[in-house]
Amino acid sequence: MLFHLSIAARDPRHVAQVIAQFWRGEAFSFPPVTPGSWIALAGDDRGTAIEVYPLGTVLREPEGDADSFGERTQQAGYTATHAAIATVLSQEEVFAIAAREGWSAKYRKRGGSFGVIELWIEGRQMVELLTEDMQAEYLATVTTDDFRAMLQAMASA
Repeated sequence: MLFHLSIAARDPRHVAQVIAQFWRGEAFSFPPVTPGSWIALAGDDRGTAIEVYPLGTVLREPEGDADSFGERTQQAGYTATHAAIATVLSQEEVFAIAAREGWSAKYRKRGGSFGVIELWIEGRQMVELLTEDMQAEYLATVTTDDFRAMLQAMASA
């Protein structure tokens, strides 16, 4: 189970606030890792959250008995990191928020099994949003047995 993850953005506050909207949650300043960071909280029973650091932040391991810390670098652009997150909003509401933000969003069917809304935060960070119907499809098709069968079918092709 995933409780939280972190991403980087040009405008961490704004991105955290928009992500919180998809959950009808809340966003807060989150300076423990690095100044300028924000966190979007879903407000659910699992403490689901996405930490949003300033673009170019990397996590570093300190020496000795200390917590990891954020360090600014020159990194920018696309990233391999993405997440599929549930939303309580309808597909139309998600598309309306994406349009308001100027962020690309489109419906995609993954492997013919479950739908997602592929949203590109700030034009560089992908998040897959799943409405309630899409969540039901995902839970019905993303099982260990189904995944194993898909890989075996791919190997046979």
